[in-house]
Parts: sequence; structure tokens; C-alpha cells
Amino acid sequence: LSSSYSIILFPCGKKSLDQEIIYSWVFNEFPSSVAEDSRRFISQETGNLYISKVQTSDVGSYICLVKNTVTNARVLSPPTPLTLRNDGVMGEYEPKIEVHFPFMVTAAKGMTVKMECFALGNPVPTISWMKVNGYIPSKARLRKSQGVLEIPNVQLDDAGIYECRAENSRGRNSFRGQLQVYNYPHWVEKLNDTHLDSGSPLRWECKATGKPRPTYRWLKNGVPLLAQSRVEMVNGVLMIHNVNQSDAGMYQCLAENKYGSIYASAELKVLASAPIFALNQLKKTIVITKGQEVLIECKPQGSPKPTISWKKGDKAIRESKRVVILPDGSLRILNASKSDEGKYVCHGENVFGSAEILASVFVKEPTRIELTPKRTELTVGESIVLNCKAIHDASLDVSFYWTLKGQPIDFEKERGHFESIRAQASSADLMIRNILLMHAGRYGCRVQTTADSVSDEADLLVRGPPGPPGIVIVEEITESTATLSWSPAADNHSPISSYNLQARSPFSLGWQTVKTVPEVITGDMESAMAVDLNPWVEYEFRVVATNPIGTGDPSTPSRMIRTNEAVPKTAPANVSGRSGRRHELVIAWEPVSEEFQNGEGFGYIVAFRPNGTRGWKEKMVTSSDASKFIYRDESVPPLTPFEVKVGVYNNKGDGPFSNIVVICSAEGEPSAAPTDVKATSLSVSEILVAWKHIKESLGRPQGFEVSYWKDMEQEEAAETVKTRGNESSIILTGLEGNTLYHLTVRAYNGAGYGPASSEVRAATKKSPPSQAPSNIMWEQQGSQVSLGWEPVRPLANESEVVGYKVFYRQEGHSNSQVIETQKTQAVVLLPDVGVYIIEVRAFSEGGDGTASSQIRVPSYSGGKITSAQSSLHTSTFSSSVTLLLALIVPSTSW
Repeated sequence: LSSSYSIILFPCGKKSLDQEIIYSWVFNEFPSSVAEDSRRFISQETGNLYISKVQTSDVGSYICLVKNTVTNARVLSPPTPLTLRNDGVMGEYEPKIEVHFPFMVTAAKGMTVKMECFALGNPVPTISWMKVNGYIPSKARLRKSQGVLEIPNVQLDDAGIYECRAENSRGRNSFRGQLQVYNYPHWVEKLNDTHLDSGSPLRWECKATGKPRPTYRWLKNGVPLLAQSRVEMVNGVLMIHNVNQSDAGMYQCLAENKYGSIYASAELKVLASAPIFALNQLKKTIVITKGQEVLIECKPQGSPKPTISWKKGDKAIRESKRVVILPDGSLRILNASKSDEGKYVCHGENVFGSAEILASVFVKEPTRIELTPKRTELTVGESIVLNCKAIHDASLDVSFYWTLKGQPIDFEKERGHFESIRAQASSADLMIRNILLMHAGRYGCRVQTTADSVSDEADLLVRGPPGPPGIVIVEEITESTATLSWSPAADNHSPISSYNLQARSPFSLGWQTVKTVPEVITGDMESAMAVDLNPWVEYEFRVVATNPIGTGDPSTPSRMIRTNEAVPKTAPANVSGRSGRRHELVIAWEPVSEEFQNGEGFGYIVAFRPNGTRGWKEKMVTSSDASKFIYRDESVPPLTPFEVKVGVYNNKGDGPFSNIVVICSAEGEPSAAPTDVKATSLSVSEILVAWKHIKESLGRPQGFEVSYWKDMEQEEAAETVKTRGNESSIILTGLEGNTLYHLTVRAYNGAGYGPASSEVRAATKKSPPSQAPSNIMWEQQGSQVSLGWEPVRPLANESEVVGYKVFYRQEGHSNSQVIETQKTQAVVLLPDVGVYIIEVRAFSEGGDGTASSQIRVPSYSGGKITSAQSSLHTSTFSSSVTLLLALIVPSTSW
């Protein structure tokens, strides 16, 4: 082709209507593809590739790629080469529309419509779209350099004539086609199953929308329904006159247009039965009072609808203004009197049979009611009785019901306040105890009989303390005042005499009454000023109302506010000296509470001077929490007296100073080490440490610290224990047995620690024997028990046995008596009658060893008993000791 020539490639063919196909073109080799723009266009209707103006860059091989979007299958066409001729250049020419949508485009409502338009030409034409006699829908989108007009979710209003226009400098061309939007039939009104009496008319209407407009057909039991003398079918309306059993069945209405059809179904049932009454209607008793209306229902079921007639006794009822037979067959009697009493019969009849019901009417005297007292005023906490009396026909039973503000009183829930008392058959009392404000209102008493119901009401007004005032508003704030306003509280029927202002801050114990201006806030006031507040403190306020009956609940708290800043007015308290190091003056005070700091930037001014001098030296302490200041001067001798005062300041200025006090500079830490330090082992876990200390005029100790560590450890790992005052010894406990310890002692006071003493050493004793005395034999003669056991032999790392301890106690007692012996035998005298528990331990310089097993011995004045006869070894006893041995109880731990 010559340069600037238009070209069309046609190797792909058209797609089938039932396929989901996407066309694309490969340029030279896969995956390089042809990019669509204003010059190149691929029709998704034909698959053709159009190039409006060929350029040198277009020369190459083209392959059509067809993809099935359902199966993802792909097909490639044979390559089609494109070359350029060198024998000339194509001239300019006007657009020629090569691709356009059909003259008639049809689409179902809700679908997406795509219309293609592309033109060849030189220069490359531009494409534009318009809707004749209308506007293109705003939802429409232009794709592929305006070559495709896409209308999603197409609606009936989108139908019309659309025009595609192609233009370049040589001219223009256009194409018009019509978009038709159709709609499947859709039901607007369906049929419903219907039950009709025989002889009644039927009218069914089914209504559907659609484009084109649907037509209607009727079927009965699946067979087309034909028009007859009693059957009419007009525009979706089916009418059957005077239905009978042959008309019963299943009916269908069919609405259809050229694009589809829909069905609606309903069943017709034709009823035919003799009259019948429900069981609860067969025999009725109606009790009313004079002047009331009587309504006796008569509604027999039957098809066709039964005709109704009434009799009183044996005579047919004549209708009048007072006696009327209603359209539904019921009998109504207005302004009943005694003459209306009697038996009434309703008779229902149709072609299939008849039925009757009987009603007995009794007319009684009307009930009257008296509720007293009618209006009462009470004060909270008082009580009252309301009396409800009924005057009624003696043959009727009466019931009483109480209400408050139209709602039934729940006597179970309100048992503490309400009680219903029925002293007589014709009267009832409502007792209200300890009345509350919530119990005020209109009380009702209703008397119910089987014939009528009457009610009466009484008003109860309750006076009580005021309700809570309305929202509290803080209107103006200064450093010590706040102006408040509120809306009045409900007076609860007793005039408000005064209001009380309360405040709460982070520093107060709950709510506190505050001083106000005016001092007394009368009940007609709605604002006041709270005074004597602390500056720079957050407050909440509330208001409480009082009347002659009492004080009410407080209002809701106001929003939290902060008073303005001010110069602090509170000086630090308890200014004094503290211990320190040599050449230090330590000044301490009690910090000022945040409540009295009065603003941000709070701190302290510490002023001091040597006693007898004139000029003050001042230092600033910027921390509001500070409680101490240390002044160090190498030239200040120990215990030099100073005059000291501490002041306060904040961002608003300087506040007052405390009173002047005289304190002395520090005497310093102890300077001498303890002497003559000795360490003595006491047991396997204890060492006694003793020392001496030279009295000093300065650096006087407040106590001593003992450091100790094991022989194999470094001094840095030492443990410490402290004494207080002038103690010169201490026993170290909890030590390890058979272990060498190193020890030092040093004095301390508030200024620090003095030098440590020379190091001394001491070893704890070996552990006591772990073996318990064994093979204990005993013999008892009366209250004397002789014991013997095998000697204990300690292990190599245990201390030597020094002797043995025999522990004995009366069973049930915790305190033991001890006998020491260096032998492996002992004699124990049991002083009182009873059972004794005895055990033996070896002891050494390391302490007491493990206890032997316990033995139980009864103390008595009888004959001789040996361990071989004991209850611990045999179950055979002599008759003389049987009773005593029965007192022995099972073994317990020592």
C-alpha cells in the first residue's frame, strides 16, 4: 500500500450469536498486540482490523486472535502481511464510515448496549455521537477513541434514533440507526385463591406490564378457557356469573408479548353446605342492665348464605326503631328494659337445610359507685384510705379494680405502699402508706359485674421536697468567684424557700457548701455568686433547693471550670533542717498543696543567712513538688547556725515567706571506724558480731551496718544488716552451716556512712546429726518410764553428738518438757494420769538433730508394762490395763 492509505483486514469472520467471543490482533509476534486508537479500530462485531491512515510503523505481519470467554479457548488466524508501495502517496479525502451499528438495534431492558462507529479517511477522522430529538444518557460511556458508544442498564427512556458523525478537514459523513428497548412481561397484579358460595359472581383480574404491551389468555386446569354465556374474558379480566360446582378448579392467566410470556395461577372453590352454628353460639346467656344495648349475634356458616329470622318465645320479632335485625343477621335492642327479658331464637335457612340458636336475656338494675374522698392534699410520708362503694343488683357479684393515672396498680410490686382491703362484699378500700411524690395523680375505682362496669375517680395531690434545679450554667469566672445561674426546681406543691450552692474540686471531700453573694439565696432567685474560691483550681457546681417540707435532690453538676490565676498566698509550713554531709546546709519544708499554688509556674524561694548577718542569700527551686534544698559551701564549719525562710512564687508574682527559723549546717558522716570487732559462731546458722565505737563530737552515728559474705565470694556480693541507736552487737541468722564468713562493721547517720572496720572471719557450726535415735525400748512402772536407744553416729560433715534430749508432753498439749542426758538411756516421771507422747533427739554444737519416732505411754498407778506389750507392737493386752490402753489415740506429728 501507498503511505497514508487506509486499509481493512478481514481474516477473522463474524462471531455466532450464541458465542462469547473477543477479537484482538497480534502484530509481528506474540504477545505484541495492536493498540487501538483514533487511527486503528478492531470491531467486536466482525473481528476486522481497520487502519484509517497507514504509516511506515504499520508495516509487518498481522494475526487475528479469537478468544472464547466461556471456555478460554484461543484460535489464531494465518499471518497477513502488510507492505508499503513506493510508487506514490495517497492524497487527502473525506471520511468514509466503514463500521457502523445496525439500522435497528433491539435490546432488553437492563442490558448493556454497545454501538460501533469507525471511519476511514485522510486526515484521520474524529468520531462524535448524538441522539436525535434528545440527549445521550448521562450514564453512557465512549470507548476506543469514541468509536464505541456504550449504554449500561438500558431503560425504555433510552430508546430513540442515534447518530454517529465522522469529520476531517476534507468533509464529514454520518450514520443514523434506531435503538429499540423491549421489556419482558412483568406482573403488576396477580390472582389470589378464592372461595365463593354457590350462585355468587366471580371477577378475577390479572395485570402485567411489558413492551410491546402483553396480551392475555386464560386456562382452566391447563386447558384454554372459552367464552360462554356465563363466562366473559376482556383484557385480562375474567368474569363468571352465578358460579356452581362445575366452575371449581385451577385457573391460569397467561400474559405474553413477542419476547416472552408469564403465568399466574389461582384456585376457585365453590362452597355448598347447610347452615351450621359454632358450638359456642348454640346457647347463650346475656345479662345486661336497664338502658343498655343488647346485641345477640347470629352468624351461621352455610353456602349459599342462609336467610335469617328471629323469634322471642313463639312470636316472630317485629322490627322497630328500638329493635333491629342487622345486615349480618345479628339482633340489636336499644335502651333495654325488663320487658325485653326472655328467650330469643335465631333461625338460619338455605336450600340445603336450616339451623337455630337460643339466647336468654336478663335485664338487671344498673350499678352505681361512690369513691371518697374526691380530692385530698397530703405531705410525703403520710397515709390515706380511699373508699369505693358499689350499689348494685343483689343477684350480681361485684369485683373492684384500682388504677393510678389510668394504669392498673401492681399490688405485688407496690406492696410497701399500696394495699387493697375488701372489708364488705359491696365496698373496697385502697390503703396508701408512706406516700411518695410519684404516688400523686388521679386514682380510679372500677366496679365490674357480669352485667355492667362503672368507674369513678379521685385526685390526690402530694406535697414534698423540691425537685432538682435545672442545668447550672457558669457565666463569669474570676480568681476567687464564679457567677452561676440555673432554672427553677419543681416546688412539688410547696413554695421553695431557699437555694444552696455546692462545689466539688479534686481537693475536696465530696460536695461542700460554698459561701455566696447574697449570703442567703431565696426561692425566687435564679443566680448567685460563689465566693472565697481558691485561684487556679478546677470546680464543679450544683444547686439544691429547699422548701418547708425538706431539701430536694441536687441538680446535675455544671461543666468543670478553672478559676483564674493569682499570686500565691500560702507560705510553706514546717521549715526545718535535715542531716547532710560536711559543709552542707540542708533546708526542708512541707510542700504547698496544688490547691494553694494559685497558678502555673509555681516554685519556691529559699532565703538564708548566717546568724547575726544582714544580707539574705536567695535560691530558686522551680519544682512545685520539691521539699528540700541543699546549700554546700566548703567554708561553712559544721553546726553553723543559719536564719532560714522559704517563700513561694508563680507566673503571677512572688508570694509570702514562711516565718524565720534557725537551723544549723550538717555535722557530716561518721569519721571513725568501729574497733575491737569480734565474730563468734553460735550455731549452724548464727554468728554473734560485737564491736566498740569511739565517741565523736561531730558525725555522731545513728546506727551501724554489718556486711558479711562467704569465703568464696567477693565483697561486692555482701549482704548487710543494720542496727539503730547505740547497739554494739547483733546476731546474724539464716546463715549456711559449716561455712566461713567475712565480716565488717561501719557507722552511719543521715549524712552517710563512715569507714568500715577491719575485716574479721568466723565459721558457722557443722550441721546437727541427721540420723534419729532408733530402736527405742521402754519399760513403765506406774508413772515412771525407763527409756533406752541405740547411739547416733554423725556423718563426716555433721557435728559430734554432745548428748540427747528426751521431749515429753501430755497428749492434747503443745508445751513439752525436756530431759538432757549424755547417755543412751533416761528415766521419765509422768506427773499426771493420761497419755503421754515421747520422742528423743541427739544434740550437738550445731543444734538439735532429727527426732525419733513418737511413742505413746499411758500414765497410771498399775503394774509393769514394757514396750513389747505396748499397743504400738501387739493387739494383746492384760486385763488389768485394757481400759487405760483404750484411751490411746493414733499418732500425730510432733
